[in-house]
Amino acid sequence: MVDLRAFALIDQLQKQMVAYIGSTSRGYYPVTGQAALFLEIAPGMEINTITDAVMKKSNVRPGALVVERTYGMLEVHADDPADVKEAGQVIEELSIAINEADQAATQIVVSSRQQMTAMDQLVAAMDAIQQASHQSLLSTRQTEHSAQSLNEMARQLQETVAHQE
Repeated sequence: MVDLRAFALIDQLQKQMVAYIGSTSRGYYPVTGQAALFLEIAPGMEINTITDAVMKKSNVRPGALVVERTYGMLEVHADDPADVKEAGQVIEELSIAINEADQAATQIVVSSRQQMTAMDQLVAAMDAIQQASHQSLLSTRQTEHSAQSLNEMARQLQETVAHQE
């Protein structure tokens, strides 16, 4: 899940801010008077996905980009504040889509766990059926052996009765 930690839109960058961004970033340096958007999210790796979408869907240039394990920060700027606002809308839409995908993934994990539990119960039931079948087979064999013994005794009794007559 993407956690939006900071989202700041600046309509017109001042000289001091431009100088600071220029001294710390490796991207396109902003110019005084441009509009800028600052964004910080967690986890940090998701900033790459957001940067990719913003660059493809809006007319802005990246200034500062920081990617860490926990947090990610992106600064984009453009001459027209409308372009920067469009980038903000792209980020908002992407954030919603990522969160929906995360919720779907969570539901899939829950469903998978439920299926695993059901499969474990099914395996246990199949084991119980196998044990019951084995017991039934043993009982049938014992009954068959008893019937054969009784049959043999009956034959011997008939022979004994026949000899005594």
